[in-house]
Amino acid sequence: MGKKQVTFADIAEYTHFSKTTISRYFNHPDSLTLENQEKISQALEDLGYKKNKLAKVLANGKSEFIGIIVPNLYLHYYSEMLTQILSSYRDYHYKFLVFVSEYGPEEEQQYIDELMAYQIEGLIVLSHTLSSEKLASYQIPIIAIEREADHICSVTTDNYMGALQATSLLIRDKCDILIHINADVPKEIPAYNRICAFEDTCKEHGVPYELHLDVSGDSYQDLYAQMRNIFTNIDERHPNKKKGVFLANDTYANMFLNLIFQKYGCLPDTYELVGFDNSPIANEAILPITTIGQQINVIAHTTMDLLVQQMEERKKRKPTPLAKPIHKQIAPVLIRRETTN
Repeated sequence: MGKKQVTFADIAEYTHFSKTTISRYFNHPDSLTLENQEKISQALEDLGYKKNKLAKVLANGKSEFIGIIVPNLYLHYYSEMLTQILSSYRDYHYKFLVFVSEYGPEEEQQYIDELMAYQIEGLIVLSHTLSSEKLASYQIPIIAIEREADHICSVTTDNYMGALQATSLLIRDKCDILIHINADVPKEIPAYNRICAFEDTCKEHGVPYELHLDVSGDSYQDLYAQMRNIFTNIDERHPNKKKGVFLANDTYANMFLNLIFQKYGCLPDTYELVGFDNSPIANEAILPITTIGQQINVIAHTTMDLLVQQMEERKKRKPTPLAKPIHKQIAPVLIRRETTN
C-alpha cells in the first residue's frame, strides 16, 4: 500500500469481507467469529494499517479518555497517586484529562461538564466536593479514591488498621502522651477512621492523648503556618514529656519535623513522629519518617483495573450493569524509619 492511508475499503477488498464487517471488527469485535477476527487482524498487519483515532472517536463516540479530579497537588499523597495513575497508560492505553478542584462545587461542576464534553469513558475522583449521589447521576463508570462513595465504586485504605498500627507503635515506644494532628474530617470520609482508631487505642491502653483537628487551608503556606502554631503549643505545654505525634499524612509529618529541626537542630528524645501515606516525601525528609504505607501503587492499579473492567463492559453489545457499587479496601503497611525508636 506504500505510504497511502489504508481505508476500510482497502481492508474489505483484501479480506473479501464487506465494509460493514470491517466496521464491526473495530466497534464490536465480539460480534464476529474468532476465525474472522484473526483474518482481519492479519490483514491489518499485512497492509500496515495505522489507527485513525480521531475517526474512531467520531464513529463510535468512544474517546479512550479518563477524567481525573484531585483536590490539590501540594499534599504529596495526591501528587504521588496522580503519578501512579498516569503511569498506567503502558498497561491500559487510556489517556487522562486532569483537573485540580480547589474552589468549591461550582468549579468542580464546570470541570465535570468539560470532561463530559470530551466524551470521557470513565472518571476517577479524589476530591470530596460533590456527593457520590451527584456523581452517579452522570451514568458513566466512576471510581472514588479515599472519599465518600455510597453510590459509586471505590478503592480505599483500611484507615482504621493503619491508625491502629501507628498508635500502637507509639505506645510500645513508651511515649508519655500521644497526639494526633488532622483536619476536622467528616464521618463519611474514610480517613475519619484514623481519628477513631487513634482515640480507641489510646483509651484501651489508658494512655493520655490529645487531638488537634484544626488543620485547614488552601495552600501549602496556610498549612505550614497552622502547623507552626500547633507545634509551638505542643512544645510549650509538654516540655519534659516524651511526645508521640501521629500525623494524618506525610506532608504534615514533614512540616512538623522541619519545625522541630528549626528549633532543636535534631530530633530530640522527647519526640517520636509517625506519618501516613508513604508518599516520597516521607523517605526524602531531613530525617526519614516512619509512616503507614497506603500502598499507593496498589490503590492506583486496583482503581484502574476496576474502572477499565466497567468501561470495557459498556462497549459490549449487551452490557451487564453492576448490581451495586464495588468497594475495595487495601491493607496498610507500617514502615519503620528514623523518627521512631
